[in-house]
Amino acid sequence: MEFNYSYASRSSAENGADWTGLSFAPDLKREPAFFRGELKKGIEFREAISALHDVVVSDLRFKPKDREEYKAWAARKEEEDLAEIMAGKGKVKKQLEETQAQLRKLNQAMEKRMAPFYKSRRKYFDYLYKKDYDAWFVLDPVITVHPDEIFFECFSQDESTYGKLSADYEVFENIGEFACGTTNIDYSEALYKEFQKIRSYKTTNFEVDPTGFQVETSGEDDYREVKIDLPDTWVRGFLQVSSAMTLPATVLRLHPMDVYNFCFILRRYREIKGPRSMRYILKPGEPIRVIFEPWNFEVVCRRSLYEGKEPNEIRIWGRRRILTLERLLPLARSFTVHLLGTGLPSFYVVDLGSMTYTLGLSGWTANDWSRAGNFDLLAPRADVDEMTKTKVFDGLKKDWLKTPDELAKNLKLDRSAVLGALSAYSQAGRVIYDIHKGVYRARELSREPLPMDRLRFSNEREEAADRFLVANAVKIKKSDRRENSLQLAGTVKDRGKNYSPELTIDSDERLVQGACTCNFFQQNKLYKGPCEHMLALRLQSGREN
Repeated sequence: MEFNYSYASRSSAENGADWTGLSFAPDLKREPAFFRGELKKGIEFREAISALHDVVVSDLRFKPKDREEYKAWAARKEEEDLAEIMAGKGKVKKQLEETQAQLRKLNQAMEKRMAPFYKSRRKYFDYLYKKDYDAWFVLDPVITVHPDEIFFECFSQDESTYGKLSADYEVFENIGEFACGTTNIDYSEALYKEFQKIRSYKTTNFEVDPTGFQVETSGEDDYREVKIDLPDTWVRGFLQVSSAMTLPATVLRLHPMDVYNFCFILRRYREIKGPRSMRYILKPGEPIRVIFEPWNFEVVCRRSLYEGKEPNEIRIWGRRRILTLERLLPLARSFTVHLLGTGLPSFYVVDLGSMTYTLGLSGWTANDWSRAGNFDLLAPRADVDEMTKTKVFDGLKKDWLKTPDELAKNLKLDRSAVLGALSAYSQAGRVIYDIHKGVYRARELSREPLPMDRLRFSNEREEAADRFLVANAVKIKKSDRRENSLQLAGTVKDRGKNYSPELTIDSDERLVQGACTCNFFQQNKLYKGPCEHMLALRLQSGREN
């Protein structure tokens, strides 16, 4: 998926004896979004933005060792051993020598033919490393200016970790003009290094350059045109994060020392075999306990009591990604952990006073956000017409952030219709849910509308569910509306067989429980989202209601 950016200049940093200036160059092709102020809490901001950079460059995918040198040595050794065995055997020895001479000539000819390519490739990578180091990483910073805060968002290289830094305006002083909106910024590796120079005795000016929008962009050589071919998985991952944040979760509050103890164990010990999970043992009114497998080390969080009403045990994987939080420990006041369930994503929200840092982890490292559960399938699915959707989005865009109840009251709409519209816009990359403040925010991920024909059916299950509806293969047998939930049961005819899906939808129109007789559900439960039969039943219910 190709994105076109246009920058008036590069993001830059300037330093003096007692001042530092940080200027982000925004994308000129988007609506004006700018901000200017002085950093009042420079050290805290430096550490938080650096932790976000740790997410950007993180890549925990398995990388096999480079064994090319060993293989070359082994091949030479084999030739030597074979020559030694055949030595003194006349004709065979002569034939072997002739064959080896021919092989050497072929290798020399190949090396000579490929030499210009190898030289150019080496020169190119040397240039990238020395001159454009950020091209080694998939840097994808998105910055949003809102009436109450500025926030940055990014993804890791392996697309399994999401990072978001929100800074209230208390972080700044002498704030000048600003315009709300979302833009892509030019954020280089060199700029990250300049962040490390922020000091408390220096005045640091922070700006998303407002002047860039006051100049004509067409036909100007001063602008730097950048075309980035982002994979569909990157875009879909952002959409899945937005949907996952809206789902019900088990919420824990941890003291910073508890998270320090987690990081201490992960730093000190290295697992060589599985399981590699963290088991949260939760009992009402008791300290939270976490067991690290395979060593079975137990961390008792005596400063952190579980406030839930029911006992629970939740296992999560991909725990080493938590180490990106280490830099924030000296500044953190508390951690709020949102666990969606065993094997499902988790969110760590760090309270930094005037700033909030959110770390979103997919179910496990190899299962990135693009493939991790298809949470848009679990999100509210109310059937909302285009006029109502537009009305809800315009109402949100007017104030930039609102709760669903506030929108429903202001627009005089049913709450379920508002939730359905917000869910649709979340899945289209135009709205994000703020898990810390519990509000929806207008945040348009791209300048042009995303190609939802490529992103909407990101898996064959949703496409199959749509086919079932078109073929009238879905029948509802039970529809029990209770105070806080809707329980559905029915049958779906699929390739000559009848399947019996059941599901429970809560008052916020979210799918919270489900079951089916199909093979997909028997193998995966809801860890990878609902099967096509459950989804078809849900969509059919929305049509009939």
